[in-house]
Amino acid sequence: MKTKDVTFLALGIALFVVLSMCLRVPVFENYYLCLGYIVMTVYIWCFNWYEGAIIGFVGVILYCIIGNLGFNGMPGWALGNLVIGLLIGKPLKHVKKIRNKTLQVIVAVLIAIAATFVGIELVKSLVDSFVVSQPFLVRFAKNTSSFIADAFVIVISLPACVLLEKKAQQLRYGRSRD
Repeated sequence: MKTKDVTFLALGIALFVVLSMCLRVPVFENYYLCLGYIVMTVYIWCFNWYEGAIIGFVGVILYCIIGNLGFNGMPGWALGNLVIGLLIGKPLKHVKKIRNKTLQVIVAVLIAIAATFVGIELVKSLVDSFVVSQPFLVRFAKNTSSFIADAFVIVISLPACVLLEKKAQQLRYGRSRD
């Protein structure tokens, strides 16, 4: 990885933390939209899946440390973000080849919802069940609001990703990568 790539990755992590902490939009009891997922989604779409996954993983860890949120949910959330990055990013190569932009976004939305379900409802719930010694189904039920809110943020980010892609790549690489 080049210095410029590491810098862009660090910028993404910082933006994830800032958006997650400073723009707190309440949606469910004791749960806020994690607007850091916007950054994660833009990086997955515009650059590489693993960069978005790293941003989600490290961003959540820093968010929990800086925000004094404790250890309980952090390992599951961080690992869930790695899975989300992988499951969204890998199929996107093929999705981005779809010429019809509306169809492209619809397919990406379905992938994003499925990836968030696996990352939050399955991975996070499984890890949380070990960390806090609760049955998996209890954690699954508790994480349902997280899944809904996180999937919502990722889904609403997708149209912006399509619109921002060329500009983001110009900022990072100096010209369009067509």
